[in-house]
Amino acid sequence: MRTQHSTWAYQPEQRNVLLATQTLPTLLANQVLVQNQAIGINPVDWKFIQANPIDWQEGHIPGVDGAGIVVAVGDDVDKAWLGQPVAYHAALAQHGSFAEHTPVYLNRLMKLPKAMSATLAAALPCPMLTAWQAVEKIPQKSAHRVLISGLGAVTKLLAQMLVQRGFVVDVISKSCTPDLAQKLGINTVYRQLEDVENKYFAAYDAVSPESAACLVSQLRANGHLVCIQGRVEQPVDAPFTTNISYHEIALGALHNFGDEQDWAQLMSDGETLLAQVASGSILVESPQQFHFDSMLDALEHSQHSKQKSVVTV
Repeated sequence: MRTQHSTWAYQPEQRNVLLATQTLPTLLANQVLVQNQAIGINPVDWKFIQANPIDWQEGHIPGVDGAGIVVAVGDDVDKAWLGQPVAYHAALAQHGSFAEHTPVYLNRLMKLPKAMSATLAAALPCPMLTAWQAVEKIPQKSAHRVLISGLGAVTKLLAQMLVQRGFVVDVISKSCTPDLAQKLGINTVYRQLEDVENKYFAAYDAVSPESAACLVSQLRANGHLVCIQGRVEQPVDAPFTTNISYHEIALGALHNFGDEQDWAQLMSDGETLLAQVASGSILVESPQQFHFDSMLDALEHSQHSKQKSVVTV
């Protein structure tokens, strides 16, 4: 087997990544080595590259989402995993998917449906699992109204998952067309918060903590506010009034605070969602594809087009 591979390595002074050759990682006992076929680009990738909030050192390999084939296994891993097509969500603090190969903990792998390409699979882990965590935050209440503020990769998936659970879903979005709303099962599209006419069991915000706080007035008593970007630090409603429940979503935090049971459940749910995408019961847009050598172009596309980018290896 090869001893070296190509990576996009972080350069702290330039706040950028550079194509480099590095030694293949040594696997821990409970890890597998994934030969990446596709790498998903997410906003968290270019945001961390530009800001470096957790002090990546020179040579760190960014990237949280990837899909490919298991080509090596650690000492405690069943060799039956060899050759298995998988997708994964990696931790920001560890070497990630911007490479030809990525070490991944066994309990953080999702097996791919036979009909799913690695290119599509790589586009899904971060937005799909984030949306699923958001859905799971509130009790299932058929026919109850929910409001989503901001319509992007995560919330397009979120809307469909909520509709599947029987919720009536309204959105605040300046870009959502009638055709898209129909495809996603959205009931009503508002262009701004001031236009909203209803009270809601739950509201989801994918814009900012400040934007989320503004949604509290649209919630019914004992309602739920779910923040996908940041969190509301202090309750907006006064004590013993509307009794709102505040929730935060942070998929990456599970790498530090999730246990075996948490990961087993999330990966099982993730495989179910991947099967729904493969069958067409959850709709996703085809990502814009870039070659591995064009990683910088893919990052720029993700930042400025607000569309999903995938790098093929």
